This record gives sequence, C-alpha cells and structure tokens, in this order.
Amino acid sequence: MGGTMLFFRFRLEQLGIRSAEDFLPPYKKAADRLGLANVEPAPKTFEGWFYDGRRPQKVFRPAIVEMLGYSLDDLWTEVPEGAAPDFVPLVGTSPIASHAEPGMDLSEMKRSGAMAVRRARNYVLQADRDRLGDNTLPLLHDQVAQLVTEYPRVPLSAIWDNLLDVQDQVIFNLETGKHRPSQLSDLNFMAGILSFLVAKGFNDMEDREQARTMSLLAAAFAKDAEHPGLMALVNGLQSLIEYWADRPGDALFYAQKGAALSSSLNGTVGLWLLGLEARAAAVIGDEETVRTANLAAVERRNSVEPDDLDQLGGLLTYSPEKQAYYTVEAEALLGHGSTDLAAQAEHAVQGFSDLTNPNWAFGDLAGAQCNHALVLLHSGEVDGAAQAIRPVLELPPTFRNNGIVMSAQRVRHALMTSSVRTAATARDLREEIAVYAPRRPSLPAGTQR
Repeated sequence: MGGTMLFFRFRLEQLGIRSAEDFLPPYKKAADRLGLANVEPAPKTFEGWFYDGRRPQKVFRPAIVEMLGYSLDDLWTEVPEGAAPDFVPLVGTSPIASHAEPGMDLSEMKRSGAMAVRRARNYVLQADRDRLGDNTLPLLHDQVAQLVTEYPRVPLSAIWDNLLDVQDQVIFNLETGKHRPSQLSDLNFMAGILSFLVAKGFNDMEDREQARTMSLLAAAFAKDAEHPGLMALVNGLQSLIEYWADRPGDALFYAQKGAALSSSLNGTVGLWLLGLEARAAAVIGDEETVRTANLAAVERRNSVEPDDLDQLGGLLTYSPEKQAYYTVEAEALLGHGSTDLAAQAEHAVQGFSDLTNPNWAFGDLAGAQCNHALVLLHSGEVDGAAQAIRPVLELPPTFRNNGIVMSAQRVRHALMTSSVRTAATARDLREEIAVYAPRRPSLPAGTQR
C-alpha cells in the first residue's frame, strides 16, 4: 500500500495477531458473545482482509467490531505505517479491545475490584443498619450519582444488578423508618431517581408494563420528596415510554402534563418536556404543536439555570446536543427533508460524536444518526442515508436497546415507501435492517426469554 496499512491490520499487529491461527480464537469468542453461529471465516478469507485489504462480507462484520472495539469504517481506513492512529474505540466492547499488560485480564481485574468495593460498601451499610448514620447517605448519594452518569454511556447489562441493589438499599431505609425526619426528603429524592432509572431500564428492554408500574413508583417518591422538577421528570419518562410503545396520543398527554408542571422551573427538565411534546405531536402529524413546542424550547434555553437534577447530569439533564437531536427528530417524523435540515441533522450527530463530552450518550448518538438517515431519505439521497446509518448497524448487540432498534426500523419503513425504494442500495439496506434487532436487545445477563 506504499507506506500505509489498514487500521485493521495495524490493530491486529498491536495485539500480536498476524495469522488466521492467531485471529480465529478471539474472533470465535466475540462471535459467541453475540450469539452468532457458523460465521467463522476461512484462513484465505482472513488473509484477504489482512494482506489485501478486502472489506469483509456483512456476516463477519459484527464479530470483528465486537472483537476489536472499533467501527468497521475506522478499521478499514488506511493509516500511515509507523504512526499511532487516534481512532476512538467503541465503549462496552470486548476485553481484547482494552487488554492490560500480560497477567490478569483487565475486565477480570475490574470485576474482582468491584467485589471488594461491594464488600466495603455493605460493611458500612450494615454498620448503620440500626439507625441511618452519617456514612450511609453520602455513600448512597455517590452510588446514585454514578448510576445516573453511567446509564446513558454503557450497556444496561453492565449496571442493572447494581442499579437494583442500590434501589433496594434506599427503599429498605425508607421502610424501616430508622432515619431522622430531616433525612426523609433526601431518601425519597434518591428513591425517585433510582425508580426512574429502573423504569427506563424496563422500557429499554421493551417490557412496557413493568416500565409503567415502576414509573408510578417513581412518581410517588417524587411527590413524597415534594420535588416538582423530579415530578415533571417522571412525567417525561411516562411520555417516553408511550412514545416508544407507539402510543403518541398518550405520549403527548404526559409531555403536556409535565410541561405545565415545569413551566415555572428554571432547570432543563421543562425543555425536555417541550421536546417530548414536539416529538409526540410529530407522530400524530400536528405540525402547529411541533413548531410551538420547539420555539418555546429555544426561547427558554437562554434563561436556563441548572438545578439539582442538571447537576447530576446523565438522563436527568437536557443538553443542547439533545435538544438539537429532538428538534431534528420531530422534523424527520413529519417527513421533512431539505439541505438545511440535513445540515441540522449532521450537526446533531456531531454533537454526540465526542466520547469525552459529558453529555455523550450512545443511544442519543444512534438516534441522531438514524434521524440523519431519515432526513436524507426524505430528500431522495439513499446513498447518503446508507452511510449515515452505518455506525448504528455496526453497534454491538448489547447496545441495541429498544429505542435504537425502533429508530433503525423507522429508516427501514422509509426505505419501503421512499421514491428511491427500488434502488439496489435501498434494497440491501432494507434487508440488513430487517435482521438488525438482536434476540431481546440490551437485556442483562440471565434475563433473556
């Protein structure tokens, strides 16, 4: 290649892999993690990738991405020999993508370290069991803050057990009544946030009834905490649940209920409710409500004063990046497509393209990429749409939660009804999206059914 090589080969050589014999064992493990069978490449096929730079067939791509931890586009990009490429790895990929020095596997080190932390945490909680002591609340606060931060950044399976464990600890302290009156509001606030996250988890697992039930519990805790922002936030979650359940009328009801409750608040929760209102109205085809809600959100952005929910971040704050993503989605759902809107959609994708940005979220990035594809399809640009959605189709299955799968299916529906539906690219993309959904996406280990 005259001074360059594919990043695929560069990464393999970094790992000491230079032959099919070296490549196949970790590849098979990656395929097993994804539940893929009979997708093992022949040695000659691997050599074509490694030496000749041939791009692998679609059937092999998910396991390669899972094994090496980078998107296929990055892996099949030429890099100068001797240089150190700065491609950003995907989060939540296999241990081989972030292997420690020889010795204990990095993932095993983290696992054993987490067990030690859990033992220490349980010791503190047991020591304060007779009466909620000075150590327990700060410890629970730290755990809640960590879960809020991690939820949009890692697969649900990575935090689910810990989320349920912390929720149980907080509710236990509420049930026993061994807290001081001054601690009650704080406990209810934490219980509301944790129940919000658990309800969101059930929704991401496409378990609507459990999500609705847990959202009612979150609403009860928010009311007991006398926290209007959290109460409005739960209304937003209820709107979100109905939106992904394809019940836009109910989604609009909850969004407008929360928007009214948060109208006098200065945090970003009110902006999120307006974004949810616009998206639900767009599904119904109510363009006037879409315009009114989005305009109100733009105007209120200038007067935002971050509150305690915003300070926790994660799913509890509505960043400018997310507002841009929601605005484009509402327009895409209305079937709009133009050069200006495509530029807005691309801008929304760029807003979530930096993993170091504290507002980065894998679900929002994938949703913005699907919206970009939709807008391009509405403009008749099928090749551009195929390129826009490619990173979503290469996500490891553990990241494909219900919202991401449904967003991808919207693109497939548009491919079936668009003026470009007969193009070869459109047909290939429809077929690929048709088999996109993994078996029970984003489920924690041991709960697939």
